Amino acid sequence: MRRISYGEGRYATPVWSPRGDLIAFTKTYKGRFLIGIMKTDGSGERILTEGFHNEGPAWSPNGRVLAFFRESKGADGGPKLWTVDVTGYNEQPVAVDGWASDPAWSPLIR
Repeated sequence: MRRISYGEGRYATPVWSPRGDLIAFTKTYKGRFLIGIMKTDGSGERILTEGFHNEGPAWSPNGRVLAFFRESKGADGGPKLWTVDVTGYNEQPVAVDGWASDPAWSPLIR
């Protein structure tokens, strides 16, 4: 075990990608919650999404998408599931009844 995250903020919930080439993480920085990825040596940090309270990244079996939960402010608050691809450009809510957190993927079906 060794530390690889030296950027500003606090890193948590590291999760290895299925291919073992990337690590997803939650980062808190200046009151924001971010979901990001980096290479296994700590280089190439890329923030994919940020919000009021984003946590719990989980890799899809093909390693192209991360699921996470986001809690929002206001009357519709409470945790909901979201996905974002590794480019960070395709963020989508996951339709579920009620609140949801701590996503997990089923194994890849062949």
